[in-house]
Amino acid sequence: MLNKIKTLSLAIVIFAMTSCQEDFLETVPTDSVTPAIALADEASMQNVLNGIHRGLYSQSQTVLPGGNTARAGDHFWVPQGDNLTGGIIHSADANNLGWRDNMQWNDHTLETSLTNEILWYHRYNIILHANLIIQKINEGSLTETPTLRTIKGQAYTYRAFALLSLVQHYSKGYLIGNPATDPGVPVILEPQTTGPRGTVQQVYDQIGSDLDVAIAAFQNGAPRPSGGPETKSQLNINVAHGLKARWALSKGDWQTAATSAVAARQGFTIMNEADWKSGFNTNDLPEVIWGSNVISTETTFFRSYFYLMCNTFNGSQNRSNPKIADRRIIDAIPDTDYRKDVFLIDAPNSNASAANGEGGWANNTNPLYTTQAEFNAARDAIKSQYGMASGHNTHPYMHVKMLQKNPGTIDPDDIIYMRTSEMYLIEAEAKAMANDLPGARAALQTLGGARDTAFSAAAFSTQQALMNQIKFQRRVELWGEGFGYTDKIRWDEGIDHSANGGSGASAVLYQDAFIVERPSINDDWIFKIPQAEINANPNITPADQN
Repeated sequence: MLNKIKTLSLAIVIFAMTSCQEDFLETVPTDSVTPAIALADEASMQNVLNGIHRGLYSQSQTVLPGGNTARAGDHFWVPQGDNLTGGIIHSADANNLGWRDNMQWNDHTLETSLTNEILWYHRYNIILHANLIIQKINEGSLTETPTLRTIKGQAYTYRAFALLSLVQHYSKGYLIGNPATDPGVPVILEPQTTGPRGTVQQVYDQIGSDLDVAIAAFQNGAPRPSGGPETKSQLNINVAHGLKARWALSKGDWQTAATSAVAARQGFTIMNEADWKSGFNTNDLPEVIWGSNVISTETTFFRSYFYLMCNTFNGSQNRSNPKIADRRIIDAIPDTDYRKDVFLIDAPNSNASAANGEGGWANNTNPLYTTQAEFNAARDAIKSQYGMASGHNTHPYMHVKMLQKNPGTIDPDDIIYMRTSEMYLIEAEAKAMANDLPGARAALQTLGGARDTAFSAAAFSTQQALMNQIKFQRRVELWGEGFGYTDKIRWDEGIDHSANGGSGASAVLYQDAFIVERPSINDDWIFKIPQAEINANPNITPADQN
C-alpha cells in the first residue's frame, strides 16, 4: 500500500481535473495539484469524487501507479463474481485479459496475480481519496452546507463500499467463519497511512459506522442532480441504504437488511418487460439506483464488462467463446416467465472449437435442425436479430440479456451496480431467514409477479421451500450481474457443474473449477493478499497470507 498508493495519493484528483470533458477541464497545472488546492472548496471536492466515480471504470494504469491495461476497474470486478462461480459459463477456450484463468481459479488463488493486486490497490485508492475528503470536512474549516453534507455522505459511502468489497474477497465469510478472530483487512481511516489486518468484525463495524454517518449526512444534504444516466454515478442516500442492506445480509442481521432494502428502493420502480429485455446497457433504466455512466472519452475498448460477457461485443472473447448460462437453471424457468426469453436454449452450436465437442453442423445433436441449411439459417437469424458481427458464433443456452447499444462494435456501455430487484430479493431473503414468511412471500411476490404471469409465492409454504425459491429467483433475476461469489459464500454453497444433469460447462476446460468444495471448508474462496502488499507493508508479513 505504501508504494502503490501513498506515492501518488492524488492520482484520482489529477485524473479528474485533467479530463477533456467540459465539467472537468484542467484549471491548474497537474504538477502543482496538492491536497490544499484539490480540497479547497466544494467544487474541488466534487472533482475528487468525480475522479473516484471514473476510477470505477477506467483502465487501472490511469488510476494506480503500476496499474495494468488488462484491468478496467468494475468492468472486470462486477462480472468476476459470476465468472468465478459458474454463472457465466465459457463455451470455448479464450483467455483474453486472463478471463479463463479467472474462471479456472488459477487467478485469485495466486498471490502474484494481477487480479489480486489491482483489486486490492483499487479499493484502497478509493479509501485514500475518501479519507482525504473526510479529513478536510472534519477539520471544520469549510462552511457546512447541504452540498457539503452530500459530499461527506458520498465519501463515507465510498469508504464503506471499498471496505466491504475488500473484506468479502480477502477474508473468510462472516457467516461461515469466526468474525471476532478471523483476519480481515487493514482499516485505514487517515490519508497516506497503512496498518495491520483488523479482524473481520472490526472491518464490519467500521462499515456499519460509515454507512450510518453517510445516511445522516444525506438526510440533510442536497439531492442527487436530475438528468441523464450520468447522474446515477453520484452516490446518494438510496445507495447508502442499499450497501447497508448488502452489509447486513452478509452478516445475518436480517432486520437491518430488510429495512435498509426497502429504504434503498424508494423512488426506483421495477422494470417492465420491454426495459428488462433492452440489454442492461444504460443507467437510464428505471430500476437503476447506482451505476457507472461510461463516457466515450474514457473508452476501455477490449477491457469492458460487455467485452467479457456480452455476446454481441465484437471481440474475440465472445466471437469465439459465446457466454452461456447454466442449463439447469434456465430449464427450470417457467415458460410464463419472460426472463427465459433472453437465454437462447436452441441456438445452434456453430463453433467448431466448442469445448463440448458438439460444434458445427457435422456434430449437431439438436433434432430441430434436420439439414445444414436449417442449422445455418437459425444461426444467421440470431446474428441478424441481435446485430452480431459476421465472425460471431452461436451456442445453445447463450444469453442475450446484456446487449450493446451499438451491437457488433467495441463500444463499452454503462455498468449497473445496484437496482430495485436486488433490494426486493434482499428483503425476501432477510425476512425468510428471520422466519417472517408472510413478509418474505410478499416481497417475493412483488418481483416474481412482475416477471411471471403465473407466479405465486403462496406456493412456498415452508421456510426451506421459500429460501430455495429466493435463491432461484436471485440466480435468474441477477444473472450476469456479479452476485454469484458473495451469494455462494453467504449460503455456504460449492460449485458442481456435473450435478443434476450438468450445467453445460466442459470438465476439460474448467479443470479444478468444475467441482469446488463449499467455502466453509475450502479457503481457496478467499483471495490471496498481493505479494506486493506483503513486501511493502511492514504491518503485514508472510504469516498474514490467506
